[in-house]
Amino acid sequence: MGKLLVVGTVAFDAIETPFGKTDKILGGAATFIGLAAAQFDVQTAIVSVVGEDFPQEYLDIFTDLNMDVSAIERVKGGKTFFWKGKYHNDLNSRDTLSTELNVLADFNPVVPEAYKNANVVMLGNLHPNIQLSVLDQMTSRPQLVVLDTMNYWMDNSWDELIQVMKRIDVITINDEEARQLSGEYSLVRAANRIQAMGPKYVVIKKGEHGALLFHHDNVFFAPALPLEEVFDPTGAGDTFAGGFVGYLAETRNTSFNSLRNAVIHGSNLASFCVEKFGTERMLRLTKKEVEQRLKQFKELTQFDIELL
Repeated sequence: MGKLLVVGTVAFDAIETPFGKTDKILGGAATFIGLAAAQFDVQTAIVSVVGEDFPQEYLDIFTDLNMDVSAIERVKGGKTFFWKGKYHNDLNSRDTLSTELNVLADFNPVVPEAYKNANVVMLGNLHPNIQLSVLDQMTSRPQLVVLDTMNYWMDNSWDELIQVMKRIDVITINDEEARQLSGEYSLVRAANRIQAMGPKYVVIKKGEHGALLFHHDNVFFAPALPLEEVFDPTGAGDTFAGGFVGYLAETRNTSFNSLRNAVIHGSNLASFCVEKFGTERMLRLTKKEVEQRLKQFKELTQFDIELL
């Protein structure tokens, strides 16, 4: 069985969309990554930090899904990271109304001994120095290291981000971030420039327009499944990443063809995430539903071209 190490935020979110709003609910990048990876036959550990205000019932959710939570530090008297946002009518753009780092401000990750030899490491969207610290604690080079990052780190921690990129295999970012990171508008040129910085593979997420996978001259495109209703996009990118690394950790195969399949599995799980607020849909997801929707993806993407 593959081992997956996930580093990222376990947090509270408060979300408002055109369809309603929530009070504080379970959120965070590592949460969505872990819930998606739980759909695969892998051993997963989450490295994160929460405050004393974080309910035990939320940690029990991870434990019930066979995730190792021993490396989720609980700070006595501390408050959990909190994000509040409001989505616009098109759901493609949002305003951040509040960000409270709280215990995340002083987070020093500690990798569990049993996962220092994990075959796949998922570095969620955190300060590059935290990501570097995790890589320094591994006793052997993972089969695959996947990085998620964002514009904020490009603006404020460029040198540290470049150091991380030299030590990873895959980077997952959206199209806007790819253009900023590379200085190129064309996504093909952007991917080439980013690969020169270290990653062998570049995954560019385009939201409702699918995802692109680049490896040298090889390009693969996976569409997003057309959905009747999109309720809340929060966590969709992290759910994609969780499906992506979960599949690769289970198969222990890092060929280009395997990564293409991983992109489809990630897209498939992300399509469920957006159907309800926060983690609600992922917590109720069944294997049968996942398999049925995978068949829809297959029908959407596979056909014979008749040459005239």
